[in-house]
Amino acid sequence: MREKITVSAMKAGAPPEEAREIGETIERSAYDGMPSGEIRQRVLEQLRGRNPEWEENWLMYDRAVKKRGVTAVTGMPAR
Repeated sequence: MREKITVSAMKAGAPPEEAREIGETIERSAYDGMPSGEIRQRVLEQLRGRNPEWEENWLMYDRAVKKRGVTAVTGMPAR
């Protein structure tokens, strides 16, 4: 799971070292059976806290490529 999160964070714009830190942070707090939506939410919180542009990049990718609505991704309505 950590490697997938790290790669995704880098694709969102995070430098490799910060992307690795995000992956490690999420891995430390993960638990068996953790829903992917909760993982996604935690990653978005990490991205937002480090650089809001990275969060927006992730959300744009979800909307454009994965065809996810903003509400489905964040649990919040579009800004």
